Amino acid sequence: MNEQIAGVEIPDSALAREATELVRAAATPLLFHHSRRTYLFGTLYGRARGVTADPELLYVGAMFHDLGLTERYRRTDQRFEIDGADEARRFLVEHGIAEQSAALAWTGIALHTTPEIPLHMAPEIALVTRGVEHDVMGVGFDVITDEQRAAVTAEHPRPDFKNQILQAFTEGIEDRPETTFGNVKADVLAHFLPNFVRGDFVEVIRGSPWPE
Repeated sequence: MNEQIAGVEIPDSALAREATELVRAAATPLLFHHSRRTYLFGTLYGRARGVTADPELLYVGAMFHDLGLTERYRRTDQRFEIDGADEARRFLVEHGIAEQSAALAWTGIALHTTPEIPLHMAPEIALVTRGVEHDVMGVGFDVITDEQRAAVTAEHPRPDFKNQILQAFTEGIEDRPETTFGNVKADVLAHFLPNFVRGDFVEVIRGSPWPE
């Protein structure tokens, strides 16, 4: 019998099982549990709003979305979201998923920290963001019930999650601060990284090579 949490069935295909083990091996318990909650909360949010996503694609998107914060998959030359997105697309294509479908998972991960835009896209994209937003920021607290949250956190607990996820964000991006220009992770480094200087869009325009 497939695993169910808060009435949500966890995909049990070979692809989903391999995705679970890949993330379990690479991520800390903090990120593993957060990723599973992202899938569960995203699915529950979609169910409440009458939106359905392909379970496997949503699961991979949710599970891989923070791989760019892990030692194994972290790079320093691009945004951490793209690290996870690239790995998800590679994984899906290698498992025979069509490039067009794999692109949905890529986009969902790449945009999961970009406010509003992914919510106007395909469910496999939008519900990754909704799951992340609910777990990290409490967005949609009136959409998912207390009973559903209790069932999810009983299986995937979040002790001291607020402080620990902020630490994970900081450690995952502190060696590539320039990649936070124009995105929410600049707020993290501004709080926790001494001597961090935000990129300034106005100064970029003023300092461009145009002569006027």
